[in-house]
Amino acid sequence: MADLRSNLAGIQSPNPFWLASAPPTNSGYQVQRAFEAGWGGAVWKTLGDPILNVSSRFAAVSFNGQRVAGFNNIELITDRPLEVNLKEIYETKKMYPDHAIIASLMVEPKQEKWHEIVKRVEEVGVDGLELNFGCPHGMAERGMGSASGQVPELVEKQTYWAKEAAETPVIVKLTPNITDITATAEAAVRGGADAVSMINTINSLAGVDIDTWNTIPHVGGKGAHGGYCGPAVKPIALNMVGECARSPRINVPISGIGGISNWQNAVEFMLMGASNVQICTAAMHHGFRIVEDMIDGLNNYLDEKEIPSVQELVGKSVPKYSDWGNLDLNYKIVARINNDVCINCNKCHIACEDTSHQCIDMLKDGQGNPILKVREEDCVGCNLCSIVCPVDGAIDMVELESEHPPMTWNDRQAVLGLVQEKKGNLTP
Repeated sequence: MADLRSNLAGIQSPNPFWLASAPPTNSGYQVQRAFEAGWGGAVWKTLGDPILNVSSRFAAVSFNGQRVAGFNNIELITDRPLEVNLKEIYETKKMYPDHAIIASLMVEPKQEKWHEIVKRVEEVGVDGLELNFGCPHGMAERGMGSASGQVPELVEKQTYWAKEAAETPVIVKLTPNITDITATAEAAVRGGADAVSMINTINSLAGVDIDTWNTIPHVGGKGAHGGYCGPAVKPIALNMVGECARSPRINVPISGIGGISNWQNAVEFMLMGASNVQICTAAMHHGFRIVEDMIDGLNNYLDEKEIPSVQELVGKSVPKYSDWGNLDLNYKIVARINNDVCINCNKCHIACEDTSHQCIDMLKDGQGNPILKVREEDCVGCNLCSIVCPVDGAIDMVELESEHPPMTWNDRQAVLGLVQEKKGNLTP
């Protein structure tokens, strides 16, 4: 079997699957259950000054029969006393010395506050620290969480303060509620971060009850924005991980977070540059035992690929991730319909006719049976027909051999020549 051992900035764990800082890591009892189930590490629910949480905290977005496609919460950091959490962290680390325990921290942007909490949590034996600069609700209104995480100068300064006192690796958790996450990632690196983790939750409102007109969730008839996570945010998170991984100025390991629900998602994040992954919503939906399938699936995948260690996956797809201007304008794919598989639902024809490029014709074969056929000369290879098709194998996207060498938008002279050529072809 492949070696699943993970290393994030010197923090070792038996596998790359960590529980993210969230309700599943709120107590020693929960983290111990998670480790018993097979999780490699856990980021303890964020510690800080005592707070009060509200009742009615969670909401979910279901789509097309899938429960919890997205998840929204207005819960804040732990409301349990710091002393109780520290005692349970100490006990859990003693019981599971080979598993990673990371303390998530959030305090006011004051040097002495960071020094104090860093020293206290390191005394109980944590393997590392994660600075929570991402929480988008409640704490942000108090100048913490994403309120700090959206300001590169504050990210850099507070990371530096934490590093002044820290003896264990410092991970900076970044907010996605910003125009360019690489700006804050770079600030964390300048502050001395040993790693960054992303993404935290996205500003959101799960819904509105159209009968009562209350927000979902509501607290006594009042609502507030919360943090969005779950499978729906995965594409956003994957992009932000990739953007940071391909930046030469962000030369620290990445812990990937956001909508990871199975081993395949974990592989995607690692290929895009994450050294490990953190998971929350999937565990809340299905329980801690989901990690068993993740471990087995990852093991089988690596064995099939003949890859000896999971660490060899990290970043393999990053060189393939670029800017639009670097894409080959002469690359060509077209759709081809397999009529022996097609069920003639006509969804591809409708989608193409109404919203794409009108290149799928409704015809009849020699026996008078209805068939669909793509006019390949008009097909732009947009993929829409294959996306809406409900039958696997009914539509293939086929790569055509190009008559021209690769050409990008950034190749200005070639592009201008192509434009002039097309203008000439349009001349009466």
